[in-house]
Amino acid sequence: MAFPTFAAWAAMYGKVYNGDESVREAVYNANIEYIQQNNDDGTMGVTQFMDLTLTEFKAQHTGLKGSSIPAGKAYLGRHTYSGAALPESVDWSTQGAVSPVKDQGTCGSCWAFSTVGSMEGRAQIAKGNLEQFSEQQFVDCDTTFGDQGCNGGLMDQGFQYAMQADICTESTYAYKGVGGDCAVSSCTIGLKSSEITGYKDVDATEEALAEAVAEGPVSVAVEADTVFQFYNKGIVKTNFCGANLDHGVLVVGYGVESGNKYWKVKNSWATSFGEDGYIRLSKGKGGKGECGILTGPPSYPVIASSVSV
Repeated sequence: MAFPTFAAWAAMYGKVYNGDESVREAVYNANIEYIQQNNDDGTMGVTQFMDLTLTEFKAQHTGLKGSSIPAGKAYLGRHTYSGAALPESVDWSTQGAVSPVKDQGTCGSCWAFSTVGSMEGRAQIAKGNLEQFSEQQFVDCDTTFGDQGCNGGLMDQGFQYAMQADICTESTYAYKGVGGDCAVSSCTIGLKSSEITGYKDVDATEEALAEAVAEGPVSVAVEADTVFQFYNKGIVKTNFCGANLDHGVLVVGYGVESGNKYWKVKNSWATSFGEDGYIRLSKGKGGKGECGILTGPPSYPVIASSVSV
């Protein structure tokens, strides 16, 4: 694989430096070497993150923090595989249940984007219309259950927050990429807390996750500090990815390409990442799953199709 020079890469991505070009060029060259040594499945290449060290990348673009501890009435139990026949492929991004790819920026709010993504999808499936909800509300206001805004959080905790707080529309509580004061009093409500019955975790098996995804988008945790930083395209199928979970994303479907099964995963690093903002992870690997996708545990909110008054 041919890599551009540092200067050509910087021009490609509109990078502007203030005196530390030599430092960034050294990081860039080190990352090229890293890709060359670890790209056994051919999915890695030049990305917008080439000038970041692993530590910098993880601090700026991930943000999963906490452990899933089922709590109170919000927790509706674990989704286990029923044994039913499953469709060969599912893609909610083509079924009107997935909002456009968004960008968390350098705020460690991946957990909020994953939480909101599964809420948007499940609400669309239950109610028939796709409404975009506010990640910024979770960053600013979700402090009761252990989430820490740009300093990290967990999707299950986000679902618990949503059960006691009406959720704003994104258009009236826009994303800023930094924490701020909670401003729900001036927003338009897109999803009432009464419409959220609770949330379920998903059993750590391929079949259980596939069945859950066949019903709607599912929030998952992955390790993103290995392959994700340099992912270009294709199906990630490597033992190198790891399962030290550090990033929240959204499984929107699964399928098969040339005999290779995959999970289709929506990320929150803008459409310049990977395949128009998505990454495909090998499905059927077993164990902890590719990049730890089975072990978060995966989870999703349960949204009522109607609410009694």
